[in-house]
Amino acid sequence: MKIEVNLYATLSRYIPDGSKGTTHTVDVKEGTTVSELLKQLGVPAESAKLIFLDGMHSNGDTVLKDGNRLGVFPPVGGG
Repeated sequence: MKIEVNLYATLSRYIPDGSKGTTHTVDVKEGTTVSELLKQLGVPAESAKLIFLDGMHSNGDTVLKDGNRLGVFPPVGGG
């Protein structure tokens, strides 16, 4: 299955070399969860604060499906 992964802000460093911008297409096995994919990419669990799957808020337990678009944001601070 192919999943489009977008890692934003400080998480973009986990996008494999050779990818353009913040987006990368990943091949995963059926039954893979969001958390398993992020672990495969080396993204620390505590660094993935906001997770969106096909534009909808999601969590790490969600099972991915072919063609999903995953967007992950780190914790944000400011004032």
